[in-house]
Amino acid sequence: MRPRPPVNGRGIFSGTGIIITGLTATLLAMIFPVWSYEDRSGTGLNVLNAETVSTGYGPLSGLDREFLTKVRLAGLWELPAGRQAQQKGTTEAVRTAGRHLVEGHMFLDERVRDVAAKLRMELPNEPTEQQREWLAILDSAQGVEYEHQFANILRLAHGKVFSVVAQVRAGTRNSLVRKLADDANSTVLDHITVLEATGYVDFDAVARDMVADSTPPLTPSPAPPGPAVDPAPAVPVTPPPSPTYSLPPAATSPRPKDAAGF
Repeated sequence: MRPRPPVNGRGIFSGTGIIITGLTATLLAMIFPVWSYEDRSGTGLNVLNAETVSTGYGPLSGLDREFLTKVRLAGLWELPAGRQAQQKGTTEAVRTAGRHLVEGHMFLDERVRDVAAKLRMELPNEPTEQQREWLAILDSAQGVEYEHQFANILRLAHGKVFSVVAQVRAGTRNSLVRKLADDANSTVLDHITVLEATGYVDFDAVARDMVADSTPPLTPSPAPPGPAVDPAPAVPVTPPPSPTYSLPPAATSPRPKDAAGF
């Protein structure tokens, strides 16, 4: 009997190759997410280091500089908005909220200009386009409509700044920025409180705005500090060292809507 021919070796290795290739692909699929995650985990730190500069008061990050810019910008439009509320407000609560805005941002504007000068950082001298649009809305509104727009526009703006203040205060390594964040936190919280005490704030709209998180930053991250001209004061007035006013009584029930729905 003639011996049987050997089994084709190419077939054996072909099947084995498929198995090995499959195992290798599975192993790579398991390993890749780990490598990918490790790469992403270092991205935030790399960006932080790249945007941070050294100062005599500690490292100054890109977020620190954005915070200083936003504090300055807030004063450039909320000061006139507060003065306007004192004149156009028909209720004592709205006029009181306007006074708090004026006094609080006079105080913060002096503080942020002092900090920026020590850090050799340039600050803006004009509000942003969106802030000018908000002021235009308030200029054109009257009566109850004005008070509704005033309370809600300012409350939404303060809510966005409040979250930035908390983030900066939690993570900044600069002693000047840390102290300014303390002052800003107290002032912004006070403003949120008096705006809500007007009884006009639409809390459903506030909640939707905060969860949407779709509004871009007011400004791009400012450039690293360098020789800069001291910005002009927002108002030619020396603010008190600290707020000395009392809060108005909180609204205990929603205000009745008028015929216009406000």
